[in-house]
Amino acid sequence: MDDQQLLRYSRHLLLAEWSEEAQAKCAAAHAVIVGVGGLGSPAAHFLAATGVGSITLCDSDEVDLTNLQRQMLYTAADVGKRKVAAARDRLLAVNPTIAVHARDERMDDAALNDLARAADVVLDCTDNYKTRHAINRACVAARAPLVSGAAIRFDGQVTVFDLRDGESPCYHCLFGENESLEEARCATMGVFAPMVGIIGTMQAAEALKILTDVGEPLTGRLLMVDALTMHWQQIKIKRNRKCAVCADR
Repeated sequence: MDDQQLLRYSRHLLLAEWSEEAQAKCAAAHAVIVGVGGLGSPAAHFLAATGVGSITLCDSDEVDLTNLQRQMLYTAADVGKRKVAAARDRLLAVNPTIAVHARDERMDDAALNDLARAADVVLDCTDNYKTRHAINRACVAARAPLVSGAAIRFDGQVTVFDLRDGESPCYHCLFGENESLEEARCATMGVFAPMVGIIGTMQAAEALKILTDVGEPLTGRLLMVDALTMHWQQIKIKRNRKCAVCADR
């Protein structure tokens, strides 16, 4: 690293667990973020600021006034702009030494499969089960680590499905695709603004741990928080050996 890089990342390099090697792994890594809204905004910001060398942003929406309550990548001047374009500009303003790729489209299975194969880590920052399951299938096929987060009302959850690990569950092991689950979305249920910041930031932390081999990711553990009481709960998740998606892995 040159002097500017040493200075930029100095607060990480001061950590005993974080070496120049860890920083170099960040610089060489490719992270894919699907959904650049409430969760994707803080996740993308921290990955960019930390120096993840290549970040692909996937979203097909434009910035709406209602987004500004919680989606911290955007300002009032961005209303009406495409999210991935505005987010790319903001991330490059934070760290112009990285590459940010914008995919302004609704990702189909083929596109997700291609991205998962090219990614060192995938962050699911979406808000609907259909897309989450599609992302999961792509990550299982590519054996790509998947960091999953969700937030609604005052509740949030985050976990890691490390599909490189034969003992790791996948998203389908936890939430079966054919199960009857309530589809709760911010547009109809509301969401406490700091909650998406908490979960999205934790997704960034888990992704960085995966990319650098620093610490212990949340693989096989689901962490949940109720912001009304700030009560945290952790449950273990086991792989379903008969899972319709990952049984053959």
